[in-house]
Amino acid sequence: MKFDIESLNQEQLDAMNSVDGAVLVTAGAGSGKTRLLTHRIVHLIKDLHISPENILAITFTNKATNEMKTRVIDMLPEGKDVWISTFHSMCVRILRTFINIVDPRYNSNFSIYAETEISKIINELMLKHDIKKDENFKRTILFHMSNCKNGKDTLEQYHLKNEHYPNINLIMTIFKEYQEKLAENNAVDFDDLMRLTYNLFKNNPLILEKYAKRFRYILVDEFQDTNEIQYELVKMLSGYHKNIFVVGDEDQCIYTWRGANFENIFRFKKEFQNVKIFKLEQNYRSSKVILDCANKLIKNNKQRIDKKLWSNIETTYPIERKELYDEQEEADFIARTIHNLVQNQGFEYKDFAILLRLNALSLPFEEKLLLYNIPHKIYGGFKFFERAEIKNVLAYLKLIVNQKDDQAFERIINFPKRGIGEVALKTIKDKSKELNQSMLEICLNSENHLLPSTITSKLNNFIEVYKELYKEYEITPLEEFVNDVIKKFKIIENYNSQIETDLDKILNIQQLVSAISSFSNKNEGVTLSDYLQSVSLVSDIDAMDNSENNVIIATVHAVKGLEFRVVFVVGLEEKIFPISRAFNSNEEMEEERRLMYVAITRAKERLFFTNCKTRYLYGHRDYMLQSRFLNELGYGKQTEGKSSYSQPLYNNFISRKTNSQVDFVKKSLNSEFKKEENSIKYNNNWAKSFNNLGLIGNKDISKYCVGNVVLHTKFGMGIIKSIDNDSKTADIDFDKIGVKTLMLEIAPLKIIKTN
Repeated sequence: MKFDIESLNQEQLDAMNSVDGAVLVTAGAGSGKTRLLTHRIVHLIKDLHISPENILAITFTNKATNEMKTRVIDMLPEGKDVWISTFHSMCVRILRTFINIVDPRYNSNFSIYAETEISKIINELMLKHDIKKDENFKRTILFHMSNCKNGKDTLEQYHLKNEHYPNINLIMTIFKEYQEKLAENNAVDFDDLMRLTYNLFKNNPLILEKYAKRFRYILVDEFQDTNEIQYELVKMLSGYHKNIFVVGDEDQCIYTWRGANFENIFRFKKEFQNVKIFKLEQNYRSSKVILDCANKLIKNNKQRIDKKLWSNIETTYPIERKELYDEQEEADFIARTIHNLVQNQGFEYKDFAILLRLNALSLPFEEKLLLYNIPHKIYGGFKFFERAEIKNVLAYLKLIVNQKDDQAFERIINFPKRGIGEVALKTIKDKSKELNQSMLEICLNSENHLLPSTITSKLNNFIEVYKELYKEYEITPLEEFVNDVIKKFKIIENYNSQIETDLDKILNIQQLVSAISSFSNKNEGVTLSDYLQSVSLVSDIDAMDNSENNVIIATVHAVKGLEFRVVFVVGLEEKIFPISRAFNSNEEMEEERRLMYVAITRAKERLFFTNCKTRYLYGHRDYMLQSRFLNELGYGKQTEGKSSYSQPLYNNFISRKTNSQVDFVKKSLNSEFKKEENSIKYNNNWAKSFNNLGLIGNKDISKYCVGNVVLHTKFGMGIIKSIDNDSKTADIDFDKIGVKTLMLEIAPLKIIKTN
């Protein structure tokens, strides 16, 4: 990307040239805010000769940070010295130097605890207070902890203001014990990062002055997503030079449930002097039709700055709305649409996104795409860094950097197995509390007879290897050191590569090493501590690889900031989208509408809305009312009676095969096919093998008959039980998984034996 002022429209240009003082830019979806921010940074350096070290740019995700860094450096190499980071990363960087001042219990090698470690501590404290396992109460504790930390009140002030809450005394007791536990482990959570930095600045004016003087120009992206503490941090840092440039869009504020407050945009206008305001309304992403739809929806919200997105992008495609009978028809419709657009109109799978309000809706789509061999990925689900084998490796690395991290110690001390059971672990833990040392420190000093010989004999090898690695970790190249940790602690040897599940774990660990290598190559001079910090701050969206050719299934929250050529917004029914809890709250209903607005504005060319008449969810099937958002958009009730298919697919005939039919299948397989099946079955890339055999995408469905034996790329052999010529579907009884209803036009099938 080149620095090209002519690429900016007049409103962007005026905002870029408004250099000094407070500036608020309300930037609609797809309006080029990243282009504006990066051009402003380069303009400050190149044209106004501001030192890159005097510029601070704050974003909300690592993905946005990396994109901004890349663009700035491409335009101006010296831009690498601009401090571009997320709020969390900025606070980590400051606290690595000053955390001991704000809280003497900490040192600079503190760990950052994520959801898993936090959950474990809360579970232990609930057990300590004789509270039975209660996920609802646990969520209540976590809510109050986060709510308190993201505000300016002290723990005592928060307690006083919330005395009316049930069990608040017990909750605050656990909260205090949780914070003590973190300090014992030299660990902080995400909310602590900003709260500690706020307290540091508030109580140490000279430290605040050091940073406030340094940053002559501050830029903040996604300002509508700031919470109270983040707003205060921005206000503090900009207090000296008063040159603050914020970009936000209250119409895209969808995170109030985690503290975001779009009213900070209005607060900014009131509290900063002589604020200059610019509106970015030209959209460079979506067609006119899609933007008209988005504008029509969002104008129903009252708490917003009036603006109207517009676009020069023409399209011949109208927005399509489809009402289906149930979730199976809905998933079938989307699978068929994707298949047809890929086969006939030149789209790629990565051009598509299926957007959900709730993760619980994902299963039918996942199953149907699997049935039709359409590659896909689910985001918002199980994350790479949450896999047990990855956590184990990271725990070893954390323990090298931070010897006080008892959570990491407990995770790995008996992995691989060393005979350290619960009794031995309790002995170590008790001695740790007695001597006020971490569990690792107790083990490292075991020669002083702190532990029984029965335990130390089992720990000798671990201690020897740990001490050897500890001496090397600051002087050994990062990738080489990580490989040494894996090798010397014999982590890979704990898995059997002949077992498929273990092989997957080995491959995941290898992928981790590869990621560390890539991180090291892209970030010269990084340390192990830097890498662990980056992992702690990573989000699901940051792991999204646009180079992979997969349909994306995701919640709307997970894809904010992304764009796709084709978007399906599914499950548009009352109690789902909008969600039921919003029915009695104008504020929550407006947030649901903003979420729908975000979903619509992810689409570039094609947009589909789907809803079902009935849906099976949370253990029972209900008749559904279409979403009020469809009415607001002008898509009233679409059909009466049956849906666009000839009959509900889930009512198709289902029965298990008889023994004689099993025998028939077995006899139908000639030796040549057996050889083919075996070679494919044990090939790690067997889906590609089926493609090579021409098994994907049969078009001529007239050749299919009841009684045919067919082969599916993933489910193996099956017998066609019935065919519906109107819907072009067949019930197929597979040997291992039972009857599945498939659309014959796109199902990856090969006829093995005709009737």
